[in-house]
Amino acid sequence: MSRLRCITFSIALLSGLSCVAQEQTQEQTAGKLSPKELAIPASPVFDLMGVTPSLVNRTSDIKDFKVDWSFKSWKLNPNLAIQSQPLWEIFYNRKDLSRYQQASPFMRRLASLDVSVGSVQDEFNDRRIGFAIKMGVYREKDPLMARSLYEDLHVQFTEEKAALEAQLKELMIQLDTTSQVLQRPGLRSQINSVEEQLLSLRSRRQAEINTRAAIYAAENWNAASLDIAFGKVYTYQTDSAGSLGKLRLNRNTGWGAWLNGGFGIGKKMLVTGLIRTTFYEEQLNFLLRDLDTFEETEQQAVASTMLYTAGLNFRYGGPIYNFFAEIFYEKKSTSTAGAALNKVFSPDPNTEVVGSSVNWSSVLPTTLTIGGDWRISRNVIINYGMRFSFDQNWTFRTFTPVASIACLMR
Repeated sequence: MSRLRCITFSIALLSGLSCVAQEQTQEQTAGKLSPKELAIPASPVFDLMGVTPSLVNRTSDIKDFKVDWSFKSWKLNPNLAIQSQPLWEIFYNRKDLSRYQQASPFMRRLASLDVSVGSVQDEFNDRRIGFAIKMGVYREKDPLMARSLYEDLHVQFTEEKAALEAQLKELMIQLDTTSQVLQRPGLRSQINSVEEQLLSLRSRRQAEINTRAAIYAAENWNAASLDIAFGKVYTYQTDSAGSLGKLRLNRNTGWGAWLNGGFGIGKKMLVTGLIRTTFYEEQLNFLLRDLDTFEETEQQAVASTMLYTAGLNFRYGGPIYNFFAEIFYEKKSTSTAGAALNKVFSPDPNTEVVGSSVNWSSVLPTTLTIGGDWRISRNVIINYGMRFSFDQNWTFRTFTPVASIACLMR
């Protein structure tokens, strides 16, 4: 077991390091003139699956491909989600942001439409596969519209480039025309220095952009926003080889629609809320008893069910690291298995349902979670949380530690 834990930790660490290395490579080259996001939230499909450390997630507008890994155990399961914004990539992902900045507010909202697909293996070794579509309805701060943040950079570095090129040209003329042999080494040294400054111009420009982007994100990390989303998840039984089998009819298979938004309080607090409705079919197993012979036979019925969800998250900290505490509540539309069975099954008058035999997956209504985020670089964030679930009588039932890593692929 200890060896397995070490392997799992190594994979997670290598995943994070690869993202950091990718970011360092990107920082050495010229990038686009903007900070793209104020936060790195979980992929919406993971949000719907409930495999993220925080069940009430932050909202943000991701303008890059993103990969999420989720860990609920030490098993080496490929719990992976990929997120992207196709309309942004097709129409607005350019070095020159004028097309996006001149677009109507409606088109900028459409550009925030993102699609995520993901797969996890749950504690019963079932394979869950799903997708989700999310769109930002409201953004208090849009980093891509922060034009004043970089207006002076273009002029500043254009003037510096022109001055360096003029200086280089003058030094080259002096080197070609001088008759003083002892001056040539000094001129060559000055030429090398100017050439190095020209070569470093783009990286220095990008460093200044990154510095300003960090300041902008620090000032607005808890800006208000609102997202609307829907998605669907399928859960399949699997064998030892991982082959997909029968589709599970329970709360892990269905589709949901939700609103997720938040607002800041001061510079260090963020309050986030979630309202979601999940629609799914649930298989009910029960015994049917013949009143004449008292013979019992196994029967099945499928009940259409709705799950109502609400949650509230309080987060304290800043853009680099923060801590949260949240409360999460769920309620089925039909409170008992018998009530659900009566809606979908009408037995023969000469038979009766054995009430104690009705099998109905229970919902633990209240979940409390504590945890936090650590944004270890511009592109990588680690999320962690400890989840405590309680039944209707507030009796403690389950404890689940969850961790995840998200990496922007840029």
